[in-house]
Amino acid sequence: MSSINPFEMAQRQFDEVAEQLGLDAGVRAILRRPLREFHFRIPVRMDDGALRVFDGFRVQHNDARGPSKGGIRWAANETIDTVRALATWMTWKCAVADVPLGGGKGGIVVDPATLSVTEKERLCRGWVDQMWKNIGPRMDVPAPDVGTTPQMMGWMMDEYSKLHGEYTPGVITGKPLGGGGSLGRTEATGFGAIYTAREAFKHLGIDPKGKKASIHGFGNVAQYASIGFIEMLGGIVVCVGCYDRHDKKAYTYSKSTGIDPHFLMSITDQYGTIDKEKAKQAGYSIEDANAWIAKEVDILMPCAIEGVLTAETVGTIKPSVKIIAEGANGPTTPEADAEIKKRGIFLIPDFLCNAGGVTCSYFESVQNDMNFYWSKDEVLGKLDEKMSVAFKGVVAMAQTKRTYMRNAAYMVAIDRVATAMRLRGWV
Repeated sequence: MSSINPFEMAQRQFDEVAEQLGLDAGVRAILRRPLREFHFRIPVRMDDGALRVFDGFRVQHNDARGPSKGGIRWAANETIDTVRALATWMTWKCAVADVPLGGGKGGIVVDPATLSVTEKERLCRGWVDQMWKNIGPRMDVPAPDVGTTPQMMGWMMDEYSKLHGEYTPGVITGKPLGGGGSLGRTEATGFGAIYTAREAFKHLGIDPKGKKASIHGFGNVAQYASIGFIEMLGGIVVCVGCYDRHDKKAYTYSKSTGIDPHFLMSITDQYGTIDKEKAKQAGYSIEDANAWIAKEVDILMPCAIEGVLTAETVGTIKPSVKIIAEGANGPTTPEADAEIKKRGIFLIPDFLCNAGGVTCSYFESVQNDMNFYWSKDEVLGKLDEKMSVAFKGVVAMAQTKRTYMRNAAYMVAIDRVATAMRLRGWV
């Protein structure tokens, strides 16, 4: 992971576009930093009887367009600046996808792999105990993220409902099916990235059939991006990158004939670690962490963590790469952006490319409100339409302003948020 501060990176990206837009100084001051932050401690009784105290966060960046929305990350290296950056990007993500929500993010400093199931449940309920007066379907709606699962969202929803005194499924999205969850939510972020990739190929006049992709990550987003690229677009995924939680290193798993995502999913644990021995037996090559960047492919899809395309790594991108589709949040540093611009690689920026997850979470909230649930085809059809319209809007802005796609996405998003702030009389 890059050592760059993610919140400083988010602010640098914002400042550049705010300058281009000539944004009012007061509006800039509001949007540069979150409106509200919560820092708290969560005491949990562990299985061995010991009491352990965890640090928790919730950041609500901006709610001018609707309730704050964003996941809860559990990571040993979680920091408030990571949460601030992700909450900021969620504001832009909701705005560019044109869903009536604002940006939020939460976190707990913990490696979930070190906890038992019962300890995870107690920690989930403890987080809600600290935050329940400041979240809700019309206030702030959390969701799963790195290190958290639908089951954990189910526990959190249950705790909130008990404290609130009524069944409130809409307080959390990403819940399990049968517990207020939505069909299609599991696939939404990865498939959403593929819908935008399809539109990018179309925009560039390239037939995606037979084209090659290199994908970083093998968590939920990367898994369904791999499946979608192969099954929807007829392409070949030559490799995936993956962090191994056992030896604390990342690797690239590749196969010259193309990977089989369904097979790799069958040998991947719940934390996204692929079984190296089983992969080797199946003929996969195991390469260095950054090998995925240097592959001879048509599209790179960073779908894991922030800060992987940097000033140091961007130079290894092959001339064959026509598109970079950012399935992860903040995978490209400003220095790498400058090189990508110079080389004329078409970029689908993160908060457009990976907006499928929050869009489907919005759909889940709508279904919770109606107490009426859609079929999977309905959900994915609505998602495809939303993502395609959002992509075309950003391309139109990029062409009108003759600017880089990331800047165009920011222009669309910032304008929508600033407009909502003006209409509400905030500025």
